[in-house]
Amino acid sequence: MDNKNIANEWFEIANMDLSSANFLKNMQPLPIEIICYHCQQSAEKYLKGFLALNGEEITKTHDLTILNKKCCKYNNSFQNIEEECLMLTDYGVNVRYPYPLNLDESDMNLI
Repeated sequence: MDNKNIANEWFEIANMDLSSANFLKNMQPLPIEIICYHCQQSAEKYLKGFLALNGEEITKTHDLTILNKKCCKYNNSFQNIEEECLMLTDYGVNVRYPYPLNLDESDMNLI
């Protein structure tokens, strides 16, 4: 399989995560933690898709800052989303465990 097909697989799953996050915004009570999780997952998969497109080996990490830095090697404009990657990273792991994060709608709307 070529890089473009591999990347498209990542992008397709990223789109599903983003669609899931948007769908969940209509639920009551609002599952903020899960919405933030899906947003982080979507960003992670978009970054991994970009890396795959460029022939980079995909490593197992949920750390968007690491992935973003790798993307910067291929396109400096990824520096523009460095802060967002930092903000989203915690939602990839921490919301899946019973540790309080004290999230509210403002966290969800930042995404």
